Amino acid sequence: MFGDMMGMMNKIKETQAKVEETKKRLDSVTMLEKSNDELLKVKITANREIKSIEIDDELLQDKEQLEDYLILTLNKAIKKAGEVNEAEISAVAKDGLPDIPGLTS
Repeated sequence: MFGDMMGMMNKIKETQAKVEETKKRLDSVTMLEKSNDELLKVKITANREIKSIEIDDELLQDKEQLEDYLILTLNKAIKKAGEVNEAEISAVAKDGLPDIPGLTS
């Protein structure tokens, strides 16, 4: 039984290391989110870090419209990045979890 416990602990440590590696890798995974008319473009990493924002000159004429575009497009970008992040991290974590009776997702 003690050996089983040590094996599970080692597997958990390995999984934690893989999760950390995945988090680092997701810093280099970038996505481009655009407004529907492509007047605003946001580049974001899968770790939800904004890398760049491209604003068409047309949007600079209307402060309120630009603010609306920023809110909508940034929220879409953050949501998409979050979905990729969560899928990647949970896939690594689920793959590395030991089989514990009664612990299922």
